[in-house]
Amino acid sequence: MLSAPCRVAPASGVLYLHGFNSGACSPKAVWVREACAHLGLPCVTPQLPHRPAEALAMAESRLAELGPEPLLVGSSMGGFLATCLAESHGLRAALINPAVAPARLVSDWVDEVFVNDTTGERFTVGPQHLAELEALTPARVTAPTRYLLLLGCDDEVLDPADAFALYRGACTLLHPGADHGFAVLARHLPALLAHGGHALPPAWQPRPHKEPDDP
Repeated sequence: MLSAPCRVAPASGVLYLHGFNSGACSPKAVWVREACAHLGLPCVTPQLPHRPAEALAMAESRLAELGPEPLLVGSSMGGFLATCLAESHGLRAALINPAVAPARLVSDWVDEVFVNDTTGERFTVGPQHLAELEALTPARVTAPTRYLLLLGCDDEVLDPADAFALYRGACTLLHPGADHGFAVLARHLPALLAHGGHALPPAWQPRPHKEPDDP
């Protein structure tokens, strides 16, 4: 259930940030674009580099396309990046199973080789990823009411209790049975966009999309 209604002025656009080793063509990115198109709302879903500092710089560079008050949306590692931008620019953000301690998470992947299914790029996670994530991590969340959390109770990658603790006071939606991929996002898009001050009809449905791994 949504913990509290958030009455806000309409966002001027939406920036969606995908998770680690995912892409701009993932189902969640496509659903957000389709919902924004239905509302006539500008939406940008960039393909982010795997290096955290580069990804944040690219995301920040796209804000100017979205007007004075964009809504940030991020999934997993994209949720971490959205938090960085929200804290530095004073923006609202909707976070889907956000990475709360990303350096700790990535430390388990050092020297592991990944292939991005969207770009075909092969890369190895190294100590530089950890160093960048540690340097980028905000000391604290300064205004929890700017955030909407969408948390899967059965997240197998991240403990939802960690996000609930860090963003305590944020509007929070807990979905029993939802895992890290949060494939139920489509049904929660009205709540997500309401956090940005926009009313998506509850009966609206996106086209079906499937992808095996969509962080």
